[in-house]
Formats: sequence, C-alpha cells, structure tokens
Amino acid sequence: MSGGKRVWVAGHRGMVGSAIVRQLEDTDSEVLTASREDLDLTDQRAVSAFVRSNAIDEIYLAAARVGGIHANNTFPADFILDNLLIEANIIKAAHDADVNKLLFLGSSCIYPKNAPQPMNEASLLTGTLEPTNEPYAIAKIAGIKLCESFNRQYGRDYRSVMPTNLYGPGDNFHPTDSHVLPALMRRFVDARQSYADEVVIWGSGTPRREFLHVDDMAAASVHVMNLDYGTYASVTEPMLSHLNVGTGVDCSIRELAELVASIVGYTGPLRFDTSKPDGTARKLLDVSRIHALGWRARIDLADGIRDTYDWFLSKGADIRGR
Repeated sequence: MSGGKRVWVAGHRGMVGSAIVRQLEDTDSEVLTASREDLDLTDQRAVSAFVRSNAIDEIYLAAARVGGIHANNTFPADFILDNLLIEANIIKAAHDADVNKLLFLGSSCIYPKNAPQPMNEASLLTGTLEPTNEPYAIAKIAGIKLCESFNRQYGRDYRSVMPTNLYGPGDNFHPTDSHVLPALMRRFVDARQSYADEVVIWGSGTPRREFLHVDDMAAASVHVMNLDYGTYASVTEPMLSHLNVGTGVDCSIRELAELVASIVGYTGPLRFDTSKPDGTARKLLDVSRIHALGWRARIDLADGIRDTYDWFLSKGADIRGR
C-alpha cells in the first residue's frame, strides 16, 4: 500500500530482505526497492544519489554478502570489503539525506568465540572472534558502531538487530557455500534422489546452534523499527547499540541433521567428517531484552524446516544451480 512512510528495503532480493518486504505488505508503507542491476551498493555516489532522490523515511539495511564456513574461509577479503562498503555507503547516505530512522541487520557472529552462553549484548568486543568468520564479523561490528556513532554525534535513530542463524524461503541452497541448515537440506534431497550410500557432514556434529525462521526475523525487524524511542531506549540503555534476535533455544548439529533428514525423507546413514572445522562450540543468544520489548519468536523449528522444504520443492530446477 502507499500513502504512508516511504521505506527502502536494501537487499530486497535476499532471504531477509524479501521477508521484510512481505512483512510490510499489509502496512501503510510504500516499499522502495532497487535491484543489483539498477544500484551498486558498493558505489558511494550511486547510493547517495538514490537516497537523496527518493524522499525516504526509513531504511532497512538487510543487504550483505553472506555465506557459510566454507565461503567465509575461501573469500575473506570479499566478505569484509563488500560488507564494509555496503553498510558505510547506506548509513552515510541516510545521514546526508536526513533520513533519521534506519535498522541495520547484523549477525550473532559478532560475539567472541568463547563468550559466556547464552550471549548477551554486553559481550560485544570482550574477546577473540571465531577465526573462520572473523572478517565478516568485523564488518558487522563496524556496522553496529557506525549506527551507534551517528546516534551519539548527530542524534540519529539508527538501530541494530543481531539475528541468530537464519533459514527459510529465499535461502541459498548451494551444497558447499551455504549455511548449515540449507546445505543439509540440499545434500539430503540429492542423496535421496541419487540413492547415495551416505551423507557426509562437516565436523563432529557436537556444536550447538540456534535457528530462527526468516519470517520471525522480519517480524522482529519491523517490531523494533516501530518501537517509539522511549520504549526502545528504556530496554537498550546504556548501550543504544544493538539487540539480539533469536529463539533462545538451541540444538546440536547432529540433532539438526537428523531432523532435516526425517523431514526430507532421507533414511541413509550420516557420516561426520571430523577433519573439517566445527566452528564455535556453542552459539545461543540471550534474547531477554527483545522479549522485554514485546517480541518473541513464533515458528517452531520443525514447522519452519517443513515450510522451507516446501518452498525448496516449489522452486524445482530453478534452485538446483545455486
């Protein structure tokens, strides 16, 4: 619908950005989007011109270069550079065009590798990061600090949300470059169809992870953006920097693999390749602050995986090359 706020969702073709667009469909917001072909987010002048020319009221900064452990290890320079450029260009353009409200979407990998569990917002910058995704994490920390610094120096209302591991429709299902849940789904589907003897899974299967359906993340993003400043500040003080978004519940990678396999219908054996890195032993977010602001996750993991699997099947051959 139009007639209300003009909202730019940067990264609208990505999993999170597309979910935010869906979430905004039933509001009085006029949603603006720009495809990669029309706007290069790493080009500062182009981004500045786009924001200045569109009378934007709010920005959801969901655009990012993302990937799993393999992709982060293989392309560290791309991950840190592209993400730094995208977030710096958009945040600076928002300020220059006097856009006072912006929501930056980060990642739970911002927290130290050995942060106390569950990880709360105060754990930021208290220890060494996980080496396998350090460049990406540093870029996301920089985004948080950009928002925080513009708030402190210029009185902006730039907020940041840090989601746990996301999954759902629109995900990347590449068998090696994607995150763990879609990668498992793709491998199990391929193994079932090819009658493979087994499915090999990176690592020991013992690390524990938390998973949030992207539609829950979108709902949380809109909820946080729409909070009045006094309510938001009452819970986020003294930091006014970022909020965790998650379910507050985790599972082991082995448990996840078994659940995905059962939903996909793969009944063969699983082999865990312990020569591959596990990453952080556990990543569970403390979500008490966002709970205090009136938001909680609603989608159960099994239901969310079924929803994701249905979407994957609906795309058929269109998604197989990804």
